[in-house]
Amino acid sequence: MTTSTQTDILISGGGIAGLTAAAAFASAGFSVQCVDPAPPVTERDAEGSDLRTTAFLQPARTLLDEAGLWQRLAPHAAPLQIMRIVDAGGELPEPRIIKDFDAADISDQPFGWNLPNWLLRREMLARLADLPNVDLRLGTATTTLFTRTNEARVTLSDGSQTRARLVIAADGRNSPMREAAGIRVHTTRYGQKALALAVTHPIPHCNVSTEIHRSGGPFTLVPLPDYQGKPSSALVWMERGPRARALFDMDVAEFQAAMTERSCSLFGPLTLASRRTIWPIISQSAERLCGERLALMAEAAHVVPPIGAQGLNMSLGDMRVLLDLARADPAGLGSAKMLETYHRKRFAEVKLRVQGIDLLNRASMVAPRALRDARAMGLNALYSMAPVRKTLMQMGLGVR
Repeated sequence: MTTSTQTDILISGGGIAGLTAAAAFASAGFSVQCVDPAPPVTERDAEGSDLRTTAFLQPARTLLDEAGLWQRLAPHAAPLQIMRIVDAGGELPEPRIIKDFDAADISDQPFGWNLPNWLLRREMLARLADLPNVDLRLGTATTTLFTRTNEARVTLSDGSQTRARLVIAADGRNSPMREAAGIRVHTTRYGQKALALAVTHPIPHCNVSTEIHRSGGPFTLVPLPDYQGKPSSALVWMERGPRARALFDMDVAEFQAAMTERSCSLFGPLTLASRRTIWPIISQSAERLCGERLALMAEAAHVVPPIGAQGLNMSLGDMRVLLDLARADPAGLGSAKMLETYHRKRFAEVKLRVQGIDLLNRASMVAPRALRDARAMGLNALYSMAPVRKTLMQMGLGVR
């Protein structure tokens, strides 16, 4: 006999976005079931751990507070006070333009706070364990979706069925719930991959996030708390696919020399402080953010290259709108009116940000010297106009 469960909200996906959504909606008083096919890895050096990091930008902190997460995360977070853009597109890999965007110009708080993804999972699971209205089923997948005007029925891989007023698809770029609802996506492939890893270095980062542009894609060092008594940063290194694969396969000494050269030695010799992981880079956006009794969020709705900490913060923007709509009319949770409003409030902004990050990535990839010179001139021009500089910073935070 098939076992059946009833809940207000079923969240398909137990990544950072899905776990945050579970904490946020449960803290708001809704019953939540969260499922994901992969059991979480919550130790830094365990096989399969996610060595990427997430920078939560300023607007995210309110949502994390409401979800009961920030107090758990704050002790582990590295503040991001300055965003430094370095153009190293000259003949030699050395800085020729360095521009600092300082959060103090627009706020009394940092731009954001950076945390490792494996640690986020650990702390979020601890928070969810304290919430009696959360049914967490990690190691279980969603398999089928059947919707009616008043509810959704989702079959899980263990054979059970869940009836929910709202299904939130936070199940990644290949979202099974999005596909079950027949919502199409537009995908752009850049032929790039990103290496994600942790490094230590002798020169402290001083809470400066540094993005170095040459060709192939940005090379970004984002502050982390000290590791084994040494200054540490998360590195995301984007390159065209063959070059990225060659870097991934290098022995440690050769790789350390290559990344130190690509960093323009701004922090001294870089030392590998974790294993290397590699990810394909794409842009992707869904043609709609909702279906019957279904809301798409996070990578089920939009995927962008890892530039400017926009990925998860766009996801938290999705969550903020959904949560506010649910609180404003709890009886209308999952209704056509609620979901159409969600789509209308988010779709245009998501589309604009996906296009903007696409342009930034293409500008960072350019190889011809003339185009690299034009990129440097553009950075100089934008930075020299104080009102434009402040507007760019505010847009980056998602507050305009």
